[in-house]
Amino acid sequence: MKTSVSEFLRLRGRRLHFRIWGDAAAPPLFLLHGWADVSASFQFVVDALRRDWRVIAPDWRGFGLSQGNDDAYWFPDYLADLDALLEHYSPAAPARLVGHSMGGNVATLYAGIRPERVAGIVNLEGFGLRPTDPVEAPARYARWLDQVRGEPGFRVYADRAAFAARLRHDNPRLTPERAAFLAEHLAEAAEGGVRLAADPRHRWANPILYRIEEARACWRRVTAPVLWLRGGDSAFMREYIPQEDDYGERLACFAAAREARLDECGHNLHHDRPEEVARLIEEFFP
Repeated sequence: MKTSVSEFLRLRGRRLHFRIWGDAAAPPLFLLHGWADVSASFQFVVDALRRDWRVIAPDWRGFGLSQGNDDAYWFPDYLADLDALLEHYSPAAPARLVGHSMGGNVATLYAGIRPERVAGIVNLEGFGLRPTDPVEAPARYARWLDQVRGEPGFRVYADRAAFAARLRHDNPRLTPERAAFLAEHLAEAAEGGVRLAADPRHRWANPILYRIEEARACWRRVTAPVLWLRGGDSAFMREYIPQEDDYGERLACFAAAREARLDECGHNLHHDRPEEVARLIEEFFP
């Protein structure tokens, strides 16, 4: 297993954690995790990389070892955090970005907002959410108001072994060894056991409806090449983008995009098929 080091930076008023693998002189490669995940979950992909890279993976604010908001979370904050971390780690060169789920959404939106800052994107099922209708707004706002009145929390597990068992229940493709590794990083101590290492406020419903038209407008401005990876057995795809024509329309927004599907693979491609993901990353980036 390749060894990583931790680095903490204060960016935009928050103390953020970065997990870094490789020599400082190697080409930088940025790995962006998804919701309810942490930077360490890319370990299996990093181990499978054959070339020398300086791999830089943040814990998004409020996840893992990064400081949270102590309040609601807004998606534009992730865009601004990415902008700030790239200014620190890659101020003079466009960045190679790999993003899973939420991280892929951040990467592709950012690439349309600041196209000159991105050299290429490998997007692991960060394809947006289901379209919403304005009539949903009153109920969504009401739900959010109800949530902010209460004290959010995550389920507590007896120990990391129990947490790892839950990970394998949710994803039977995880080996016991990988589940145990993830439990070491995805769980944190809590009264009575361990819980997910994240700010529970991430569970609050966003009162702002997802607007697919705005995402598409950003995607159409992306000039960097994009590799879209999807799992052949992804429950995420079935839930959020059930129509293939909708999926095709999203992919068609990018000027230079191609798709690869990984069989025997769910939403967490970096856990299920890390060797294949690593191979595709290195074939895609020069």
